[in-house]
Amino acid sequence: MSAGSAQADQHQRMRGIRFPGKYLQGPDAINQLGCVCKEFGARAFCVLDHGIADMLRPIIYSAFDGHCEFSLVSHNGDCTWAEIGNLAHQAKEFRCDCIVGLGGGKALDAAKAVADQLVSPCVVVPTIAASDAPCSALAIIYNEDGSLDRAHHLARNPDVVIADTTLIAAAPARFLAAGIADGLATSIEANACRTSGADNTFGVLGISLAYEIADLCEKVLFEFGEQAIAECEESLPGIAIERVTEANILLSGLGFESCGVAAAHGIQDGLCELYETHSSLHGEKVAIGILAELKLQNASDQQFQRYEEFMGKLGLPTRLSHIGILDAKKEFLEKVATRACKKGDIIHNEPMSVTPEMVVGVLKQLA
Repeated sequence: MSAGSAQADQHQRMRGIRFPGKYLQGPDAINQLGCVCKEFGARAFCVLDHGIADMLRPIIYSAFDGHCEFSLVSHNGDCTWAEIGNLAHQAKEFRCDCIVGLGGGKALDAAKAVADQLVSPCVVVPTIAASDAPCSALAIIYNEDGSLDRAHHLARNPDVVIADTTLIAAAPARFLAAGIADGLATSIEANACRTSGADNTFGVLGISLAYEIADLCEKVLFEFGEQAIAECEESLPGIAIERVTEANILLSGLGFESCGVAAAHGIQDGLCELYETHSSLHGEKVAIGILAELKLQNASDQQFQRYEEFMGKLGLPTRLSHIGILDAKKEFLEKVATRACKKGDIIHNEPMSVTPEMVVGVLKQLA
């Protein structure tokens, strides 16, 4: 189907957008956690990212004081079915009224998956703005060897998302930069899906508001991205941190979920197949995916350079060597391309046909 006929067909199809129940953002917003959880009942089961457990534990105790009981369990760092099952068992034994996830993406995804299994209200508290996952009804599940299993679709979005910009500004700027890359992919992929007529993540077309949100996300990131990184390096949340946090977590989250994803994230999924990339953040691999997607789309040199130069200023990877692929052997690139181009996968949301050979070709240009 041509792009023109695909767009004409869209007028006859279902459209939609989805949101978290409530989104709260600001300095020291985590202090609202106990009050928020009390709305769901008297007992909260908290999944805490083990990497920041010592720092957050006293803050969490203070936030819950006088509001409700809570159980605090350290997440082991993996979002696997085994870990989700273990956490769900503990939450059930605690007889909780809501599930809370605090920390980075894997801890939040584990908490969301547990809440989904138990049909429980879910509150997520991202302590970094490294991706657009917190607001979504998706959980990224990994195999025990660290490779990607699937994007698991949940019944609903989190009931409450609390973005504490004091915590986000205190985290290494690398995380914020990775979230900016994830957010930059949103508009590019949204436009690809809009042109091709591809479904969004919950099986319908995005409504016009969703595409406007995706475009606003990109505008905010280009306008405030560099300043936000500077504020983060000083651990001082200012207007730029506030705007970029909102873009990374809320705008990009609404945009990707309700517009759809395409080659940038498809290639990210492929890059996860290589052990060499496992120390790179999701958004850092998406940065490579963005540049590869632009190459696949035959973007102008000016458009390609706009993204490449901007991401370079933020310290994001723009070459395969930056994410650990020091020797871009043909068999490595073919492994990435084969995974990215799996039948029915998101790379095929692009408005043109994409083959493994094409993916290998554009990745070679980024070696």
